[in-house]
Amino acid sequence: MADLRINLAGIQSPNPFWLASAPPTNSGYQVMRAFEAGWGGAVWKTLGEPIINVTSRFAALHYGGQRVLGLNNIELITDRPLEENLKEMAEVKRRFPHHALIASLMVEHKREAWHEIVKQVEAIGVDGLELNFGCPHGMAERGMGSAVGQHPDLVRQQVEWVKEVAQTPVIVKLTPNITDIRFTARAASEGGADAVSMINTINSLMGVDLDTWLPVPHVDGKGAHGGYCGPAVKPIALNMVAECARDPQVGIPISGIGGISNWRDAVEFLLMGATGVQVCTAVMHHGFRIVEDMIDGLNNYLDQKGIASVTDIVGKSVSSYSDWGHLNLNYKIVARIHEETCINCNKCHIACEDASHQCIDIIRDEATGKERLVVREEDCVGCNLCMIVCPVEGTVEMVEVPTGQPPLTWNQRQAALGLVK
Repeated sequence: MADLRINLAGIQSPNPFWLASAPPTNSGYQVMRAFEAGWGGAVWKTLGEPIINVTSRFAALHYGGQRVLGLNNIELITDRPLEENLKEMAEVKRRFPHHALIASLMVEHKREAWHEIVKQVEAIGVDGLELNFGCPHGMAERGMGSAVGQHPDLVRQQVEWVKEVAQTPVIVKLTPNITDIRFTARAASEGGADAVSMINTINSLMGVDLDTWLPVPHVDGKGAHGGYCGPAVKPIALNMVAECARDPQVGIPISGIGGISNWRDAVEFLLMGATGVQVCTAVMHHGFRIVEDMIDGLNNYLDQKGIASVTDIVGKSVSSYSDWGHLNLNYKIVARIHEETCINCNKCHIACEDASHQCIDIIRDEATGKERLVVREEDCVGCNLCMIVCPVEGTVEMVEVPTGQPPLTWNQRQAALGLVK
């Protein structure tokens, strides 16, 4: 059995699976139940000045028979008194001393406010701090959350304020609602952050009720933009993690967040540079016990690969992730259709004919009347669309075809033509 222990910027955890700051970490009761189920750490629901939440807070996107492909929320930070939260956090840490307990914090843009809350939460023995610069709704309108996270200078400044008094590692949680997340990640690093976590939720409107014409969700006839999360955001989150992991100007550990629903998702984030992962929506959908499958799946995967520790896979795929200009223009793949498993649904032909490069022909045997699908490989551009739409796994195979030409990237081509400035 592999060693699943991680060390994120000095924060020890029995495994890489943490609960993200969200409704599942709203109370000591919940966090203790999560630790009993097997979660390695938890980021407490964000602490700050007292707020008032509304009812009708969540809405979900269901698609193709899958429930909760995406989740939208308009819930704010904790609405419970700070003293009550601190008391429960101290009890959690007393009962689970070897699990990672992180305090998520959000206060107004004042040095003394940050100093005060940092000292209060560290006094009860938390293992680290997570500064919430990502919440896109409600708090952002008050100059906090993503209102800070969208400005690198503010991120840098507030991290510096926190680091003036913090005695535990500081993680900065970043918003995806920005042109390039690397700039705020760099600012966090420059300010002294020990790690970054990403992504927080994405600005969204889940939908509109076609009968009432009201936004979904609505509060007494009015709606507001909320934060979008769940499986649908995973590709966005994974890209942002990878971009920061390969940026030497960031240069600090990453806690990966966004659409992680099972052990496979977690491994992808680890391979792309995350030291550990945080989970929210999957727990809201299925409960704390999903961590059992996550731990078992990760253990089995590492054992099958002959890998002794989960830390040995962190960042192993980062070097293969690059910019488009570094891709080999002379690499060629084509589609091949295996007749023995083809069910002749013709979805590949339709997709190619209507949306791609018209290189899949329907060939009819005049004697038997049977039709078969054939790819004209000389016209195939290897786009993968036919493989993607095929309902029978493995029936359409993408095969590399030698071109007899040496590797050539766009950047190399431009340089050879003297077109690089």
